[in-house]
Amino acid sequence: MGNPLRVLHVVVNMNRGGAETLIMNLYRNIDRSKVQFDFLTCKAGVFDSEIAEMGGKVYRLPYVTDVGHTTYVKKLNQFFKENSHYRIVHSHMDKMSGLVLRAAEKANIPVRIAHSHNTQSEGGLASKVYKWYAGSNIKRSATHLYACSNAAAQWLFKNQSSVTFILKNGIECDKFKFSSGVREQIRKELQLDKESLVIGHVGRFNHQKNHLFLLEVFAQLIKVVPNAKLILVGGGTLHSNIEEKITELQVEEKVKLLGVREDIHLLLQAFDVFVFPSLHEGLPVTLIEAQGAGLPCIISDAITKEVDMGIDLVQSLPLTDKNVWVETLVNVMNRDSPRKISEKALNQKGYNIRKTAELIQKSYIEIGGEVS
Repeated sequence: MGNPLRVLHVVVNMNRGGAETLIMNLYRNIDRSKVQFDFLTCKAGVFDSEIAEMGGKVYRLPYVTDVGHTTYVKKLNQFFKENSHYRIVHSHMDKMSGLVLRAAEKANIPVRIAHSHNTQSEGGLASKVYKWYAGSNIKRSATHLYACSNAAAQWLFKNQSSVTFILKNGIECDKFKFSSGVREQIRKELQLDKESLVIGHVGRFNHQKNHLFLLEVFAQLIKVVPNAKLILVGGGTLHSNIEEKITELQVEEKVKLLGVREDIHLLLQAFDVFVFPSLHEGLPVTLIEAQGAGLPCIISDAITKEVDMGIDLVQSLPLTDKNVWVETLVNVMNRDSPRKISEKALNQKGYNIRKTAELIQKSYIEIGGEVS
């Protein structure tokens, strides 16, 4: 058999974000004798060593915010000129994919995929204007459009969203199955009483995830449920703001910041409810994982309904009324949920990673093969 088809994934870094977790899940589950992943990144990431172990290469270019537009574009052009042997470039940079794919097009790389993982750009006005300019290249330079949800496709690709390939954010179902033994063990490690109502959140510490709102809701909740605890998993630029807010609300004894963790599948077992008040999302993989673990999920109504797997675990609430969030959390506490979720539900909705990996592998071979 010949060499595998090498696909170049373009990301900022391979850390534990939603898109990056999905790419790694796909990578672990594809047949690497047929398709191999390489990565073009801007910064070192936690997955770099695992990528190397699986036979992938990691290239690095400085990001636009470090070197400015002109140097960034120049370096992209140079990189693709030197690596024009790739047949498929798969860019996960939302609007910034426009610049990546334009450089790939100049180097005559035949398959250029733009993948939307979000429904809004981050940053201030200048940043959004620049991203709009970068994104304007997608229509001309992308040969294929992928998205994690219809909402994410609509945001980035507008009137082309109907021709977008929707690739579900699949998970390794068996890893997330509820286990009362694991629940006991993790709660013991985190020094949580059996009686505590444990509210969990997993997400980067950035504006989009809306942690300050979550902390305000929690501060109101403990007036009604004094034994509630809040676990925040993640790290990021707003870490110190979140610590300040915890001190201001005087909830230091009730909130645990666990940092970036590798054992999300185990931590989910210890939670009683998963809260996700994001301002915008593509289709968060953590919400699929939480449902896979049988957790009730209380989420903002800004998140696409596509994330609800129809197994009676998701409630969407407006971000305009904190009282509704508190009431809903109290109701969840009084609800007796069995936590047993059938893998069948995940399969039916297309969120089993084995199925997703098969789909993407087939897609790569079809579109990569067209240009041999």
